Amino acid sequence: MRWLFIFLCLTTALHAHASSTASLDGKTIDKVLVVKSERQLHLISRGDTLKTYRISLGKQPNGAKEREGDKRTPEGFYWLDWRKNSDKFNLAMHVSYPNARDQARARAKGVSAGSMIMIHGTPLDEEYPEWYFNTLDWTEGCIAMKNTDMREVWSLVKDGTLIEIRP
Repeated sequence: MRWLFIFLCLTTALHAHASSTASLDGKTIDKVLVVKSERQLHLISRGDTLKTYRISLGKQPNGAKEREGDKRTPEGFYWLDWRKNSDKFNLAMHVSYPNARDQARARAKGVSAGSMIMIHGTPLDEEYPEWYFNTLDWTEGCIAMKNTDMREVWSLVKDGTLIEIRP
């Protein structure tokens, strides 16, 4: 009887999770691809790009992040592992930087690799309108999007999704 109860609980949980996953045209997003040189974020399903967004990067956009405070956006393979509402940047999804390679590279140089790389929205600022932020690289190493785009990505991409960041 106990095993039947456990089975029913797991089945219900899996069904609830599957029905709560948002999709685009009936397709689930299984990868986020960022191409830094193009300033674009792509939502990918089974190898097909379903949607593309304009992004802003760190203030030093060329090259991979090497250390904390270098204002560069990382390059490599990571996970979008958790999310939060941000007082400063509206919605934010955490990138699992640094990975093992990033940590080893920073350790070899005797520096901290840094952390808290996010995909996030733009500040609501009375002095600078949102379009101002979308036209330049302004973050400390994060990936920024217009707030409407961020809300859409937030609803379509679930925690645990792979993110690849290319030069």
